[in-house]
Amino acid sequence: MTERHDAPGRVGDTGSSCVIAVDAHGTVTAWSEAAEQLFGHSAAGVSQRPVAELFDEEEREVLEARLGAARPAEWSDELTARHREGRLLAAEVRATPLLDGLGRTQWFLTIRCRERATGEDDARLVKWSFEQSSIAMSLHDREGRVVRVNDEMARVLARPEKEMRGLRATDITPELARSRTLDRHITEVLRTGEQSVEEAVVRAPMENRERAWTVFLSPLKDAAGRVWGVCNSTLDVTEQYRSRLRLTVLNEASVRIGSVLDMGRTAEEAVRLVVPTFADFASIDLWESVHRGEEPPPGMVGGPVTLMRMAQASVLTDHPESAVGPGGTDTYPGDSPPARTLVTGRSSLRQADDPEVRAWLRASPERAEQVRRHGIHSMMCVPLRARGVTLGTMLYLRHQQPFPFDEEDLLLAEEIASRAAVCIDNARRYTLERTTAMTLQRSLLPGHLSPQVAVEVASRYLPASPQTGVGGDWFDVIPLSGSRVALVVGDVVGHGIHASATMGQLRTAVRTLADVELPPDELLTHLDDVVNRLEAEHSAADGERGHVGATCLYAVYDPVSRRCVLARAGHLAPVLVAPDGTADFVDLPHGPPLGLGGLPFESREIEVPEGSLLALYTDGLVESRERDIDEGLAELLRVLTEPAPSLEHTCDAVLKALLPHRPVDDIALLTVRTRALTADQVATWDLPADPAVVTEARSLACRQLAVWGLEEAAFVVELVVSELVTNAIRYGRPPIQLRLIHDDRGLICEVSDASSTAPHLRRARVYDEGGRGLLLVAQLTQAWGTRHTATGKTIWTELSPTDSVG
Repeated sequence: MTERHDAPGRVGDTGSSCVIAVDAHGTVTAWSEAAEQLFGHSAAGVSQRPVAELFDEEEREVLEARLGAARPAEWSDELTARHREGRLLAAEVRATPLLDGLGRTQWFLTIRCRERATGEDDARLVKWSFEQSSIAMSLHDREGRVVRVNDEMARVLARPEKEMRGLRATDITPELARSRTLDRHITEVLRTGEQSVEEAVVRAPMENRERAWTVFLSPLKDAAGRVWGVCNSTLDVTEQYRSRLRLTVLNEASVRIGSVLDMGRTAEEAVRLVVPTFADFASIDLWESVHRGEEPPPGMVGGPVTLMRMAQASVLTDHPESAVGPGGTDTYPGDSPPARTLVTGRSSLRQADDPEVRAWLRASPERAEQVRRHGIHSMMCVPLRARGVTLGTMLYLRHQQPFPFDEEDLLLAEEIASRAAVCIDNARRYTLERTTAMTLQRSLLPGHLSPQVAVEVASRYLPASPQTGVGGDWFDVIPLSGSRVALVVGDVVGHGIHASATMGQLRTAVRTLADVELPPDELLTHLDDVVNRLEAEHSAADGERGHVGATCLYAVYDPVSRRCVLARAGHLAPVLVAPDGTADFVDLPHGPPLGLGGLPFESREIEVPEGSLLALYTDGLVESRERDIDEGLAELLRVLTEPAPSLEHTCDAVLKALLPHRPVDDIALLTVRTRALTADQVATWDLPADPAVVTEARSLACRQLAVWGLEEAAFVVELVVSELVTNAIRYGRPPIQLRLIHDDRGLICEVSDASSTAPHLRRARVYDEGGRGLLLVAQLTQAWGTRHTATGKTIWTELSPTDSVG
C-alpha cells in the first residue's frame, strides 16, 4: 500500500458510495448509476476509458501501478478524485481482484466519496496549522535554506521570520552551538529521503540555561517520491530529559555503587557516576577514623572539622577545582556548609553568592580563587549517613553546566549519597573485621624465617580474596637439637577471625610439642587431641557443637644423616626435587585430618640428598574454581623442575603459574633447599660403661676442638663432657656414645645411652654431695635438653665457639 496523501480541510462528508469494474489494464468495464451520481459522468462517457482519469494527476501513476500488479492483491487507500464539474473529492477506495472464466483479472472498486473544501479554505487551514502550532517548526528548501518559520520557532530563536528566510541553520544565530550539526542532518535527510530524529542539549538565544530538544527532520516529497524540502519540528523536552537523566543516574547508582567491599573503590564509583552527567565536580570526604575502619567521632562537633578526601571526579583534567587530592586532608571552618552538614546531618543547597558561601570563601583565599577561576556557581553538600551516624560528606559542584542545582537535583543527590553511605559503611565494617583478622594472622605467622644450618628456606603467604575472608593457613620452620630442623605447614578449616585464632593456637601447640622432640607421628597425635579440646571448648561457649578442623604436615630433617621423617594429617603430600632435577610427590601414609580423634598417624623416613628441594604447600595453591586439583598438582610439579637462580625465584615462579585470579582460599608455600654436614664437622666415639673412660672422653673432645681451632672452648667442653658421660655411666645403660658437631651456629655436644630415663635439673641442698652437675652444665652452655630416640635418649648441649668460664 502506498503512502497516504491526506489533503487538509476535508468537509461535507456525503456518505455516498459506488462500485466500478475495471480490467487488468485499468479500463472501465462496468459503471453503475451510483458512480454516475458521484462523479457526474455517464456510463457511455467513461466506458472503455482508463479509470485513472477520474483521479488527480499526481495519483494516477500510483493507481495504474496497483491495478497492473503482477500479483494482484486486495488493497485500500484514500485518493483524490475529480468530479466532472472540477470539484475535488476525497475518495476512500477499496479494490478487490477477481478472476473471470478465462483466468483474467477483473477489479471491483468500491468507492466512498466526500467533498473536499475549496482551495481557499484549504490554504487557510494549512497556514493556520503551521503558524499557530505550539511546536517550533521551520521549512527548508532543497538547499537547506529557511523558507518559512512559524511563530514558536521565531520566539525560540528570538528573531523574526523575515530575517531568517534564505539562511542556513548555521547562519541564524551563533548561540546555537549545535547548529552545524543540524545543517549536516538536514543535508542527510535531503539526500536519503529518510526521516531523522535527533536530540540536543543547547542554550537558546536570550536564555541563561541549556534546554533539551528533540528535533524531527521530515522529508517533503511529491507523489513520485522526490524530495523537495525538509520540515523541522523541534520540541522542548527539558523536563522530560532531566527526569530521565535523574532516573538513569539513580538506577546506575543501585548497580554501580558498592560492587566491592572497599571504601576507596566505593567512593570512586559514586563520584564517577555523577560526573559529568549530573555534576561538573564531585568529591567524598570521610572522617579519618572512618577511613581507618573505626566509628565516627561521637557527639556534636564544634569548631573546624578535618576530613580525608576519599575520591573525587571532575570534567576538567587533574581536578583543578579541588584543594586536596585523594588521601589528603582538608579542614573546614565550623560555619562552612560542609561542617554544618556534618553537625546537623542535613543537606545544603547553595549558590556561590550565598552569604554562608561568601563567608567561607573569605576565610580561605585559595578556595575563593578556585571558585572565581573556574566559575563555580552552584553547590550541594549532602551528608553520608548510615545506621544513624554521619560518616562524612559528598560535595557536588557545577561550573560548566550553566543552570544551577534545584530542589529536585538535591533529592537525587541525597538518594545517591544515601546509597554510597550504606555501601561505604558496609566496606568500613568489613575493613575493620578483615584488618583485625589480618593483623591477628600476621602476628601469629613467622615474621622472618631465621637462617638454619640444615636448610635454606623461602616462603610465601597470600590471603584469600576480600570476598572470601582471611583463612587459617600457616607454615613454620623450627630449629631442633643436633642441627636438625622441623618443617611445618597447615590449614585450618574456615575463614575469618576464628580461623586465624585457631591457627595461632595450633602453631603454638606445634612449637611446644616440637620442643619436646616428639617424632612426627606422635606430634600429630597430640595435635589431634588439641584440636578436639578446642572443638569442645567452642561447643561449650556457643551452646552448640562447633567444628574445628585442620590439616597439617610435619617433617624433621637431619643434616648429619641426610634423612627426613615426615607425617601428615589430611594434608597434601610435599614435592621432593632431587639435585638432578627429577621431581615427584613424597609417598606418605594418608593420615586423617585433625579433629576426627582416635585414629592413628604414621610417619615415613626418606633419604634426602644434599641440595634437594622440598616444597610444602596448602591446597589453595593448587585448587581453584578455574582449575581441577589434579591439574594444579601437575603444574606445580612442572614448575618446580624448572631451574631457578634462588628459592625466592622458585616461589615467584610457582605463584605466577598457579595463583588464581581471585583466590578463594589462603595460600601458604614453604620451599627448602637441604644442606648436609660433612664428615669433618662431626666426631663420634663409642664409650664403654667404665668410670675410667671419663678422662679419655675429655681428651678426645679436646683433641677434636684443636682440630677445629676451638681451643678457647676446651675448658667448658671438658666440664660438660665430664658431667654428661659420668651421668650416662652412673644412671644410664650402655651402649654410650659421645658426639661433637661443629656447625655455623656453634658447637653441639651430645651424649647418648640406652636408658629412657631423662635427667631433671634441681637445686642441691647444702649438705648434698651431688645434684650440682646439670646445674653447672645449664650455667655454662647456651641451651641443653633431652630427646628420646628409638634406642634410648640423648642429652645435648649447645655452646658458642668462644664460650669459656671467664
